[in-house]
Amino acid sequence: MQELAHALDVVSSWVWGPPLLILLFGTHVYLTVRLRLIQRFLPLAIRLSFQHRREGEGDVSHFGALTTALAATIGTGNIVGVATAVAAGGPGAVLWMWLTGVFGIATKYAEAVLAVKYRVRTSSGRMAGGPMYVLERGVGARWLGIVFAALTAIAAFGIGCMVQANSIAVLLRESFGISPWWSGAVMTVFTGAVILGGITSIARVCEKLVPFMAIFYVLGCMALLAIHWRGIPDTLLLIVSSAFSGHAAVGGFVGAGMREAIRFGVARGLFSNEAGLGSAPIVAAAAQTKNPVRQALVSSTGTFWDTVVVCAITGLVVVNSQHWTDGLAGAALTKAAFTDLDVVGPFVLTVGLLTFVFSTILGWSYYGEKAAEYLFGGRALLPYRVLWVAAVLVGSVVTLQVVWSFADIANGLMAIPNLVSLLLLSGVAVKETKTYLWENGLEREAPQAPPVGDSGASLE
Repeated sequence: MQELAHALDVVSSWVWGPPLLILLFGTHVYLTVRLRLIQRFLPLAIRLSFQHRREGEGDVSHFGALTTALAATIGTGNIVGVATAVAAGGPGAVLWMWLTGVFGIATKYAEAVLAVKYRVRTSSGRMAGGPMYVLERGVGARWLGIVFAALTAIAAFGIGCMVQANSIAVLLRESFGISPWWSGAVMTVFTGAVILGGITSIARVCEKLVPFMAIFYVLGCMALLAIHWRGIPDTLLLIVSSAFSGHAAVGGFVGAGMREAIRFGVARGLFSNEAGLGSAPIVAAAAQTKNPVRQALVSSTGTFWDTVVVCAITGLVVVNSQHWTDGLAGAALTKAAFTDLDVVGPFVLTVGLLTFVFSTILGWSYYGEKAAEYLFGGRALLPYRVLWVAAVLVGSVVTLQVVWSFADIANGLMAIPNLVSLLLLSGVAVKETKTYLWENGLEREAPQAPPVGDSGASLE
């Protein structure tokens, strides 16, 4: 088993290595150019995202779809992942992470445009969409759609469920001495109560949970920065200068060059906001929207909030604390940075991790079940949800390194078929943007989604 775990770790490092990172970031830049800097519409997109009124075909509001996607993307990567990037890549990694988020807005936008354009209405009356439908209906490669759906269903159980449940259980055990069986049981009950109701139930909870957890965490970070406000200008200067020159060894810190700053900053940014992985467009396809571009603009704000705001402010707190020079990394570095706020700091960190992780479990449950529905039809939804709830308890009490590594590999491989569809159909995304945004001011109605039978990916 140890040999298998080691082999999977090697494969995971290869999957998440330079080729995939270059492909992802290159796609971000390419789509930014092709879509004429779609990021300039960010203020409009933010205004649209807060609209709750029903408009057009769909199952949930713009805001519900956005918060569900944010629930899945805002997780431990925004807290622990940022500290890992700083420890390995130096302060400059924060700037590269931020730039990844800025350019990633274009990719998240294009993903959602295609997801809404090629979505279908199932026999149960619900919307279904995402890269698997884009690959089948847009690219004409059903087999790639099946590959993507299979990878998503597998990755969801690991990255989106068991790993997250274990993170909460370990945190509560180390912080408060709570048995993983108790925390796992409570988490299982809450998860079941939400996800068994489907997307409307998940979106309803996420609409309340995501704004609370994000605002609570950001305010906690702002309080930490206020305590050390005198060091902020030097911290900003250090982040920018280190991004292009690297940073020499200081204290226990081993030192990082420009290459490491780019590598770890880009990697953690991509892993955090998931732009290009193909997960967020699955829920974007469920949104009530007049046309693909309206929801795509809303979806693109997810990358802004996740990386440009939350990850950036975490990075600023970590670097400004100076604890990164003590040789700490990951959770230990984050914990040290937040202890500067006495009792309040650890409380903010604990509540932040608890809510971030639980929301990820909810968001990824929808991604996984829609992938299962594509593969096996609507009959797979209830069994998948039951298995998901059971996996929360298992993940809380058992350490399954092999399962986690395999899921991490599947998570990375998801990006490949999704990026194929984005690059091949970038012209379609441009055409939709021209039709509904550049020429018609977002008010033009799109054709209704065609129905699909309850037989997996069959779309006669």
